[in-house]
Amino acid sequence: MTETLTIQVADGSFHCHVARPPGLTSAPVIVVLQEIFGVNAGIREIADGYAAQGYIAVAPDLFWRADPGLSLSEQQAGDWARGFALYSAYDRQRGVADIAATVRAARAMAGASGKVGVTGYCLGGLMTYLTAARADADAFVAYYGGSTEDYAAEANNVGKPLLYHLAEEDEYIGKEAQRTIRDAFAANPLIELHGYPGCNHAFARPRGSHYDPVAATQANARTAAFFKQHL
Repeated sequence: MTETLTIQVADGSFHCHVARPPGLTSAPVIVVLQEIFGVNAGIREIADGYAAQGYIAVAPDLFWRADPGLSLSEQQAGDWARGFALYSAYDRQRGVADIAATVRAARAMAGASGKVGVTGYCLGGLMTYLTAARADADAFVAYYGGSTEDYAAEANNVGKPLLYHLAEEDEYIGKEAQRTIRDAFAANPLIELHGYPGCNHAFARPRGSHYDPVAATQANARTAAFFKQHL
C-alpha cells in the first residue's frame, strides 16, 4: 500500500513516497534517500522492497526546493545532466535538516513503532552518513556515498550504528578517497564498513547499468540483518 506524507519545515513543505507493509499494526520505519535522479521508479522499488520485509518505507523528495517531484532515469542522457546540476547545487546542511524532520515525522506516523532507520544511495548515501554524524535515528545504512571523504573527520560524531557499503572500483570515490574513508571509520566502533571488489558505483541499483547481482545480494543481505538487529 502506498501513500504520501507531507513534511513541514521552516521554509516550506515537501512530500515523501510511503510504502506500507500489508496487515501490520506496528512496524519500524526506514527512510530511503534518493540518488541524483529523484524519487524515481528505482527508489520506489526499493521502498516497496522494504515494505515487503515488514517496514514502513518513507522516501523524501530531497530536491524539493529546486525541482519538486523529480523522477529521472539513468537511461536518458539529459537526465544525467539535470541530476548532476541539481546535485552540484544541493545544500547538504539544509538536506540534513530535511532528513531530520522526516525522521521525527516518521517516529510519529500512524502504525509506526517509533524506531527509524535511514538508508541511501549515491547522494543519499552521503546524506545518510551526514545525518548519522549530525542528527539522529536508530540505525543507518549508506551505499557508496559520493564525497564522503570530504567529511571523513565527522566519523567521530556518529553515535548510532552505521553500516557503509563501498564499491572498490567506484569511479566517483577513488582509491585515495577510499583510504581516507576507511581510516576515519576505523576509529569509530559503531561504524561497520564492507568493500565490494570489482564493483562500480551504483552496483546495488535495481536494473542499473552497473548492477552487480552477486554483490547487491550480499550487500542487501547485510543491510537486512543490520536493520533487523537495530530496529
